[in-house]
Amino acid sequence: MNRLPSHIGVIPDGNRRWAMDHHLPKQDGYQAGIRPSLELFKICQVLGIKELTFYGFTEDNINRPEEQIKAFRQGCVDLAQIFSEEDAELLVMGNSASLYFPRELLPYTKRTIIGNGGMRVNLLVNYGWLWDLSKAMNVSEGSDFLELIHSSDISRVDLIIRWGGRKRLSGFLPVQSVYSDFYIIDAYWPDFKPEHFYKALEWYDGQNITLGR
Repeated sequence: MNRLPSHIGVIPDGNRRWAMDHHLPKQDGYQAGIRPSLELFKICQVLGIKELTFYGFTEDNINRPEEQIKAFRQGCVDLAQIFSEEDAELLVMGNSASLYFPRELLPYTKRTIIGNGGMRVNLLVNYGWLWDLSKAMNVSEGSDFLELIHSSDISRVDLIIRWGGRKRLSGFLPVQSVYSDFYIIDAYWPDFKPEHFYKALEWYDGQNITLGR
């Protein structure tokens, strides 16, 4: 490949459908999605990807049944714990004032250099696009707007990859994804295979990236 994206966004969908296909309770699908997250992180480390953002759960997701809420909250805590043992620069981004935001993740709401640092890893937890933009709503345009959004420390996303076959962004970082290329993988996230990711990178390598110019 001649060109790799600097920042990759990951929408790891299909956990509940995976669980149902395996005759498990829906909430069991979230723990099954932790291993693929670490595997993808390791691949991106080797490739030299500069920034990686995982969609954990949104403010809209808290309308799901209580057992599912408990499961995906715990899944985010477990994933952050895994990243806290790697070389990374970790940021957990979301509405931390909400009771649904796991208290264990509060130390990472400011970017934290772990180990030798390296790749910037963002985990969106209890994230909402309206919450993200709320402080900047009264600013019309320009740098002030970009500085005021809650996610101002997250860079523009070059490539968004969504597992699970759905063809929607689901509110994923609306400012940073305005010029993102979007790649869909039909397989569910717990069924992640490295070749899914490499095919997405090959596809991205063939795109004509103009950023509107």
